[in-house]
Amino acid sequence: MSVLIETSLGDIVIDLYTEECPKTTLNFLKLCKIKYYNFAPFFNVQKDFMAQTGDPTGKGDQGQSVYGILGGSRYFPAEIHPTLKHVRRGMVSMAVAADASIETGGVSGSQFFITLGENLDYLDGKYTLFGEIAEGFDVLDKINEAYCDEQGRPFRDIRIKHTVVLDDPFPDPDGLVIPDESPLPTKEQLESMRIGEDEDLEEMGDPEELEKRVRAREAKAHALTLEMIGDLPFAEVKPPENVLFVCKLNPVTRDEDLEMIFSRFGLIHSCEIIRDRQTGDSLSYAFVEFENKEDAEEAYFKMQSVLIDDRRIHVDFSQSVSKLHKDWIAKRTGAGKESMGGFDNLTKRTRYREEGENNDKRDYDLVFDKGDYKRKRDEDSSRDRRRRDGSRDRYSSRRDDERSSRRRDDERSSRRRDDSREKYRRRNDSRDRHSSRRDDDSKRNR
Repeated sequence: MSVLIETSLGDIVIDLYTEECPKTTLNFLKLCKIKYYNFAPFFNVQKDFMAQTGDPTGKGDQGQSVYGILGGSRYFPAEIHPTLKHVRRGMVSMAVAADASIETGGVSGSQFFITLGENLDYLDGKYTLFGEIAEGFDVLDKINEAYCDEQGRPFRDIRIKHTVVLDDPFPDPDGLVIPDESPLPTKEQLESMRIGEDEDLEEMGDPEELEKRVRAREAKAHALTLEMIGDLPFAEVKPPENVLFVCKLNPVTRDEDLEMIFSRFGLIHSCEIIRDRQTGDSLSYAFVEFENKEDAEEAYFKMQSVLIDDRRIHVDFSQSVSKLHKDWIAKRTGAGKESMGGFDNLTKRTRYREEGENNDKRDYDLVFDKGDYKRKRDEDSSRDRRRRDGSRDRYSSRRDDERSSRRRDDERSSRRRDDSREKYRRRNDSRDRHSSRRDDDSKRNR
């Protein structure tokens, strides 16, 4: 004994407990048979709890049993069976009329609900459980995820489109009129419509406007992703309006030159040409931060394509939020929060690139309190003196070693020269003696 319910989100098959609840299942089968539920909305959807329907008007206080349609009572007593429990998702129960007592089982008409959660045992004994979902749990998932107002009514209508009785063990009561085709919705039902299932909100507007909406949604999704992974302090972060991006610079242009040129438009907090970390060479673009955005706007309009060091520069508003991100990281981690000038709300300004990366090329100091600056200067001077003294000692020691080595080399060279002279003198003396002997022998022979 089953009923197929076609909804705007898909089909649902309900198996009925005809033996445990004969009167309730007969009422439900005959209402489905006369198409009473056609165009009835799901007017109360509670996430992970239940979805209620069965009132053709969608108001929640209408509907009647098949017995009332045939001229009898509008409601009929509940059939509470002790073995039937709301233990699973997809259990189907009759709703209790508002003017009836729930504690006594109450009375029911045409409204019913489907459970969207498990182990709802507090419903046992209060509502007539007369069936369960056999097919269409994916439809239940869609109903459960519907966007609803404060009363639980989905903003986009979820309606019963058609009902088909698959198996009916009960004979039709006398006077029951079964229509040949599905009836048209009534005026009251049409007036209760919200957003129809066939209405596409994206198509209701200008194509350019729709394209903007799509791009805005995608940008917001990307921003949320960056926020979740920690690359942005918050998804709605915007680049500062008082910072200009200057590119196409000549590599020989210096920070102080660029700052002097732009300073005629207003007070500048920072002006930095971005350089290569390894070589320190200019990357030909810079960031100029003004005190207020009006000065930045004036500089933007008047410095466009201006010739600086034989290069025509390009000026635009900065789209980078890295500086804001670094400030946010510093606040979150507690880094860089030392006060300045005796005020807690004044902190050291961060730079666009990491500090210390260009120390081999430039050495810009930051502004501290006078006492801090004096201590820092004294420490630096002391450190420099120690470094110079150490260098001088190392140089003196190295110079003494070189002198000693040079002295030893000179002594060795002198000894070698003396030895060579002595050998030469001895060789000459030997030659003279030999020559004298030969002369004496020659004279004797004569």
